[in-house]
Amino acid sequence: MKLEEIKVNSLVRGILPTSTVTIKHVQMFGSEALEVTYVDADGKPGTQLLFRDQETNLELVRQTRPLSFTADGHLFRLASEAQRLNLAFLFDPLIAVNTSSIDPLPHQITAVYETMLNRQPLRFLLADDPGAGKTIMAGLLIKELIIRGDVARCLIIAPGSLVEQWQDELDQKFNLQFDILTNEGLQTARTGNWFQEHSLCLCRLDKLSRNEEVQDKLMVADWDLVIVDEAHKMSASYFGSEKKETKRFKLGRKISEHTRQLLLLTANPA
Repeated sequence: MKLEEIKVNSLVRGILPTSTVTIKHVQMFGSEALEVTYVDADGKPGTQLLFRDQETNLELVRQTRPLSFTADGHLFRLASEAQRLNLAFLFDPLIAVNTSSIDPLPHQITAVYETMLNRQPLRFLLADDPGAGKTIMAGLLIKELIIRGDVARCLIIAPGSLVEQWQDELDQKFNLQFDILTNEGLQTARTGNWFQEHSLCLCRLDKLSRNEEVQDKLMVADWDLVIVDEAHKMSASYFGSEKKETKRFKLGRKISEHTRQLLLLTANPA
């Protein structure tokens, strides 16, 4: 590169040993020397005198125009769509409702959007009549928190006869794919801990409460949200002044210490 080719606003490599500089002022001294004023990549200004024997070390960095629109349009569309979905809840306050195959009742909207979503972190007991749609409310809460980026790992604990029903409803109505903990899954886990390999988990209540080894693996994982169905089954009992803590009760206490948000569901709060 010739000294005469160095112009104001050009980007030149070789003046500084470790970075390119942007030329701000040039002045020739005779035919053999050029004084340049520049700023480096960190915005620090400097001045240097260049001579003919340094021309072999100088290189003009070619730059495209700032608004040349030469990037891949499909990638830009993909990035913009991802950003739109990430911020969708700001424009649609009921996005989980409008992206699910459900027709929620007014009391379900009130419970999720006016009560539970406004309590962060959530520690809540949802007690409602049988058939009132607690699964629907839980699904709305999970999906809304996932869309908002507040939940990445969720655990649902339910009686053994209900886990398949939970899995089906969450999949069909909310497009949430939960995996059910099984003996085979525990034995074939690549890391040795099934819970760390799955983000959305469904577990049977008694399978957890009766197996301390599984509990230890459960507590190693970090949970953003834990939901317990039929939570009254975790209650303790009193005999006189003595409290009798069941294995289910102890499990519930452990879980509450290893999750940021906890939701208990029951149709029998007493």
